[in-house]
Amino acid sequence: MTKVNTSVEYRISIDDNSFLLDEQKYLLLDYINTFGSIRAAANELSFSYRTALNYIKKIESSLQVSELETQKGGSGGGGSAKLTEEGLNMLRECKKINAIMELHREVNELEADLVDIDYPKGVMKIRMKTIEITIPLNNKYKIGDHLLALISYDNIFIMNSLQKSSIRNNLKGTIVELLLKDDMIRAKVDVDGVIFYSDITLSASKDLDLVLGQEVYIEFKALAIATLKL
Repeated sequence: MTKVNTSVEYRISIDDNSFLLDEQKYLLLDYINTFGSIRAAANELSFSYRTALNYIKKIESSLQVSELETQKGGSGGGGSAKLTEEGLNMLRECKKINAIMELHREVNELEADLVDIDYPKGVMKIRMKTIEITIPLNNKYKIGDHLLALISYDNIFIMNSLQKSSIRNNLKGTIVELLLKDDMIRAKVDVDGVIFYSDITLSASKDLDLVLGQEVYIEFKALAIATLKL
């Protein structure tokens, strides 16, 4: 049987409809795709065939799409089933989100509003409190959208002074915490009330002579930021 993390959720949007898909429902689709059977997928997740059907109906009703194609007499009883093109697309989107989170297990999660789009330069700006951050252009977004920006701890660089470079995001903040973690130093930096975490090597920390209360600059590339629409 599969242990489910109930805190994991995926927002899936189709046309103007959206649905918050938790890990249990995501795994149901994944196992149906693997086993070709609703009953086998439900057994793997330790709930009833009826519960599985109710989950599927709820998703289909919310998104107004058909997720499954079914036939009588599938493996293990209950009829065979396979995902429709829409169901497969939903599964792919969830797996892409999983891949991002697996690649960057520890990320800064920042909620922000999209405030500017520069099509010629291929970038956009998001704002949280007084801070603006440059992110890559995404034609699916529009000004006013509320986004979740994900920045891996190891993609944020700490400097003692502002450096001249092509990196678009340069923010001044104060170190409020320093922790030793797995032979790395994890610095917690407060930038006008917005918290960023950065992982740096011990040698880099010594070179920078980092201490609590020190003013520093953090830098990160626009391409280091992954975003999801909330």
